[in-house]
Amino acid sequence: MLDDIHVFAQVVDAGSFTEAATRMNISKSLVSKQVSRLEARLQLRLLNRSTRSLSLTDAGRRFYSRCRGGLQEIDAAIEDLALMRDEPAGLLRINLPMSFGVMHVSPLLPALQQRFPELDLEVNLDDRKVELIEPAFDVSIRISDLADSSMVARRLGPCRHLLVASPEYVKANPLSDVAGLAEHRILSYRHQQSSTEWHFTHPEHGHQSVRLRPVAELNNSLAIKQMAVQGGGIARMPSFAVAEDICEGRLQQVLAGYQCPELSIFAVYPVRRYLPPKVRVFIDFMLEHIGENPAWDSALTLSNQH
Repeated sequence: MLDDIHVFAQVVDAGSFTEAATRMNISKSLVSKQVSRLEARLQLRLLNRSTRSLSLTDAGRRFYSRCRGGLQEIDAAIEDLALMRDEPAGLLRINLPMSFGVMHVSPLLPALQQRFPELDLEVNLDDRKVELIEPAFDVSIRISDLADSSMVARRLGPCRHLLVASPEYVKANPLSDVAGLAEHRILSYRHQQSSTEWHFTHPEHGHQSVRLRPVAELNNSLAIKQMAVQGGGIARMPSFAVAEDICEGRLQQVLAGYQCPELSIFAVYPVRRYLPPKVRVFIDFMLEHIGENPAWDSALTLSNQH
């Protein structure tokens, strides 16, 4: 029965019988058979099936929520044995913000696997705020001002934001203070709470806020950056996304004397009695490569000095 429960959980995590079968390297018919056998033993339907979709019934949702934690504990117990070999092993399921993941995490993953060759990776890149109560991920990187209180959070470093625009846009549309932003073409990141109201701090003028009407709202930082590079307007961007463009002259910082609120880069993971070795080494690896003075911020500092 435990094996059937494991297969059921894999189907829910994968979102389909076909994908679950692929992940477990067994046939789709065997997956279906084991789920049906589990439903028969429980005398309850756990999944609503159709030719195009798969969803949990109320009973299935409740059963999955309770069982997944137990399965994770079993996985963690097995993984703890890796400590006896001092070698993290197994599948590490990581959730990453799209832009940060593409630019600053995925290029590091080959080095992580070279250091820990028994570690397999499953990476999800998504700019949506994924609810980390979802047990499909072992660890997630979040960029925010506050981590989910139901999770364990480890700060990896700062995430500073800058106002940027193309040199051509700045030359054609001069700007002297934040109040003037309301008259400019604004490119906004949809997933931020303050997408239409930006806040700033100035050494002399203190805290200021300005309400904006963006000409474009996008759900991906890289897409916003491309619009800004092409002269589409002013964007509030994380320094990790635009440092290289500023250093190479494709973008220019606007109103450099005004500071945007600083966020943090967190590694977050579910509360567990023991931190699996595979999660621990990933977090330590990320700390090595981010830290309190990330490489992208150092590059900006050097650029400004010149």
